[in-house]
Amino acid sequence: MFRVWGRIMKNNHLVRDHVVCISDSSLRRTQKVYAALEELCYEFDLSKPVWLKSNQDDFICHARTRFTKDNFIDAMDFDYLDFYVIEDE
Repeated sequence: MFRVWGRIMKNNHLVRDHVVCISDSSLRRTQKVYAALEELCYEFDLSKPVWLKSNQDDFICHARTRFTKDNFIDAMDFDYLDFYVIEDE
């Protein structure tokens, strides 16, 4: 099971959160990450964020990254989207 926890934070307070579970073992880890991010964006009604180099580096090292206003094309009314792998097969 591959699980990702997405949290929308504003002023250091949790606004919304959602856990995405992906059980398709035929997918590679990268495909699971993108599928989880897509589901989180659908759940939170957000446009898909752009992965910057800093996001990639953080995610590779820590299995976690934050998407801030720099990652979104649309205006957002929160500080950041925290994207965190909580279980990896």
